[in-house]
Amino acid sequence: MIILVVNAGSSSLKYQLFDMDKELVLAKGLCDRIGINGSLIKHNTHDGRSVIREIEMKSHQDAIEALMKVLVDEECGVIKDLSEISAVGHRVVHGGEKFFKSAIIDDEVMKTIEECAELAPLHNPPNITGIKACQQVLRGIPQVAVFDTAFHQTMHKKAYLYALPYEYYEKYKIRKFGFHGTSHKYVSERAAAMLSKPLDQLKIVTCHLGNGSSIAAVDCGKVIDTSMGFTPLDGLPMGTRCGTIDPALVTYIMNKEGLTAEEMDYIMNKKSGVLGISGVSSDFRDLDEAVEQGNERAKLALEIFAYHVRKLIGSYAFAMGGLDAIVFTAGIGENNGVIRSMVCKGLEYFGISIDEEKNSVRGREIDISNGNARVRVLVIPTNEELAIAKETMKLIS
Repeated sequence: MIILVVNAGSSSLKYQLFDMDKELVLAKGLCDRIGINGSLIKHNTHDGRSVIREIEMKSHQDAIEALMKVLVDEECGVIKDLSEISAVGHRVVHGGEKFFKSAIIDDEVMKTIEECAELAPLHNPPNITGIKACQQVLRGIPQVAVFDTAFHQTMHKKAYLYALPYEYYEKYKIRKFGFHGTSHKYVSERAAAMLSKPLDQLKIVTCHLGNGSSIAAVDCGKVIDTSMGFTPLDGLPMGTRCGTIDPALVTYIMNKEGLTAEEMDYIMNKKSGVLGISGVSSDFRDLDEAVEQGNERAKLALEIFAYHVRKLIGSYAFAMGGLDAIVFTAGIGENNGVIRSMVCKGLEYFGISIDEEKNSVRGREIDISNGNARVRVLVIPTNEELAIAKETMKLIS
């Protein structure tokens, strides 16, 4: 079965084409600068062929049409005919309270995704555009929505409600939703496989650490809490996002600096996090270099990040009433042994101890725990695209 996975952004469209019988990525690539001068498609195949073509793409429909052409192209194609594609799986960031799982897209599902656009104004609109473009170009082929929020819908009200007037929840759905759900689901299932235990018998804290970071408490396969909230701004300090702060700081800084709501929102989303603390960069690799050069603010930024990750791991372990494993994933979690070590230092009380030699690895599945450690610490590269393809295949089958 051939599954196409699409992740549409405002001016870009990432894709992967899977042969699900072999779980093989036949091709993957990027349609970039959609609606902007100099638009192009970057395409790579499983057997090493690579092309970059400048193609005018005024819309996402143009991008989908360009993608379809390259998939069957004589030079770099991987299928003979588009009819070989069984379904398309779409990453959709926000499914609100309506979707506890992935869904085959029909008019009703599409209407609900559009209604959720106000909850994720930067993400859902381009996701919708990508879906509509695929529907136009691949008529009759099933389209499936896989929601970032769905995995977190098992949270209880005590975890997802804010202590605000209840009418705001009733009127506007003001609540914690959580994000990165596809990644958290994938790595928790992989952790169970690595530990050779059923997922419904494990208590796992999954740490998706990248430029955007979130942590989830996965108790017997179900999320009971997660760090991101109503928006992806909440939770950990991140690359450029402030994470959880005293809400009174928002109006205080606005009054002191004479800022508009839009300007304050920009500061919290784009100028804060480890960038704001260090004054150096939002990229943790740059911070590591700065620390080596003696930059104290860069060192402080890393310490603050690791401290907040460690604090959440501890609180989630208590919320679940135990802990069997910690999973590190995403760009930082998979590749930054320094951060993993900083996070785990001080968690020995929980039975957590890592082997620093094993911890030096990057980007592959490994148990980095010491042999006698009670709680296992795992590094698991996330694969959201494969997870989306699996969800899509399961639904259409």
